[in-house]
Amino acid sequence: MTENESCQDRRGIGFFEKYLSVWVILCIVVGVAIGRYTAFIPNFLSRLEYARVSIPVAILIWLMIYPMMLRVDFASIVNATKKPKGLTVTVVTNWLIKPFTMYAIALFFFKVVFKNFIPGGLTTEYLAGAVLLGAAPCTAMVFVWSYLCRGNASYTLVQVAVNDIIILFAFTPIVALLLGISNVRVPYNTLFLSVVLFVVIPFAAGYLSRLFIVKKKGLDYFENVFIKKFNNITIIGLLLTLIIIFAFQGKIILENPLHILMIAAPLIIQTFLIFFIAYGWARLWKISFSVSAPAAMIGASNFFELAVAVAISLFGLQSGATLATVVGVLVEVPVMLTLVKIATSTRHWFAKL
Repeated sequence: MTENESCQDRRGIGFFEKYLSVWVILCIVVGVAIGRYTAFIPNFLSRLEYARVSIPVAILIWLMIYPMMLRVDFASIVNATKKPKGLTVTVVTNWLIKPFTMYAIALFFFKVVFKNFIPGGLTTEYLAGAVLLGAAPCTAMVFVWSYLCRGNASYTLVQVAVNDIIILFAFTPIVALLLGISNVRVPYNTLFLSVVLFVVIPFAAGYLSRLFIVKKKGLDYFENVFIKKFNNITIIGLLLTLIIIFAFQGKIILENPLHILMIAAPLIIQTFLIFFIAYGWARLWKISFSVSAPAAMIGASNFFELAVAVAISLFGLQSGATLATVVGVLVEVPVMLTLVKIATSTRHWFAKL
């Protein structure tokens, strides 16, 4: 998708998108109620996982990503690699800034601000969970955020692919450095499965669909008829994902409301901080909006599947670290939707670039 195509895609906000905040709140309430009053549903869904990746959630994320991947063509990916500024913002923000600001902010809140409200051992575990989130930039949901703010699909794919490669060798040493843990065991099966499910399969499906339909029906049909059939799929997939996530965590939310709020505070501050660092840097560097917005979204959001899996393997299912990573999942969608609104409302900052 070229820059012009991205600009042309600024269609009016649809019904689902216009009232997205309302749907999100309703889905959170429904999810928590399911988790609290019909525990057999999340218990059943929890069995449908492989390498700690929920298969139902993976399918829904795939449905969210597929419509965006339809807009990607190979020529656009090649052209994206010729624009290094956006990749530089993504890589530097995610790997040289984000993990360390997360550590500093979490340390300040858990060890200073909330030290009288949280037992000493738990503060360390909460800090560990926050660090795991900070060292894992988003792999899947960023495609949704990019889609909602009309980002460049091809460039977003390249940015995510670069991060996936860096995660393979940078995640472990960064976590070990910040937490002083030398035996960090990264569940590589979870990591590789997530990359395959959330990047490789959707890209292959989208690319092959584009190739086949353009060949059979023509480019005009593909862009003006076929793609539009998927206009609401991303939003519906997001809402169903929310219900499942909050159904899994309904009991935790109701039993630990105060601790969840205390954990959420530094995570939310970190998310906004990283977004504005990347977004502001991209604006100063005169990078186009369709590249700048996804670059900021990647750093602001987290690869929560990996963070949760590592927390469980290192500290246990009932640990404070695992709870902290789960809170990261809970706050991510509402906060990221807020950032999408901020990005779309400030798009005019990039109009003359």
